[in-house]
Amino acid sequence: MDQKKIGGFLKELRKEIGITQEQLAEKLGVSGRTVSRWENGNNMPDTN
Repeated sequence: MDQKKIGGFLKELRKEIGITQEQLAEKLGVSGRTVSRWENGNNMPDTN
């Protein structure tokens, strides 16, 4: 898996629905920093 491509895709989707990283983080129960790491391709969402 290409983490940078997945991160870019997540960022595009988030922007399409017009929410901030913090708003997405709140909806998912994670920190804003976690969402930032996903979008930058530094980390991947936990699938468990």
